[in-house]
Amino acid sequence: MDDLDATLIGLFANEPRIGVLEASRRLGVARGTVQARLDKLAASGVVTGWGPDLDPAALGYPVTAFLTLEIRQDATDLGGHDTVARKLEQVPEVLEAYTITGAGDMWVRVVARSNVDLQRVIDRVLADPTIVRSTTVIALAEQVPYRTLPLTRALDPRTGNR
Repeated sequence: MDDLDATLIGLFANEPRIGVLEASRRLGVARGTVQARLDKLAASGVVTGWGPDLDPAALGYPVTAFLTLEIRQDATDLGGHDTVARKLEQVPEVLEAYTITGAGDMWVRVVARSNVDLQRVIDRVLADPTIVRSTTVIALAEQVPYRTLPLTRALDPRTGNR
């Protein structure tokens, strides 16, 4: 990734509806160059999507919580991380889940309509017999939103490394 790629990503991140022609005009490069760069970034997996970013709170889910799940280690017949992940995919309020190290086996970010609704979401997650125990932390305020653009600015344009 070079400076043009980083600038292009920043432009589309800030103005996702700008279009290739307008991006080429603003960057002073050919339309084909912009399209080729975008295609390359998407094909290499750097750009993973072009859809709108949604705000769960604006959709009616103002409560965010983080669940740390402990999964039965001796229950190979019940599955494991993959089985739990497939079940979590069926819960619309689950935004993401990660296998982790440390205290717990899986970290899950969920949203809910209220604290009472959060209990329903937790109960649905814990209905999986593979989960032994969980702890829940409720987020009070977002301090740094999910972001990736600073990573593009931190790369050395000559090597693609930091």
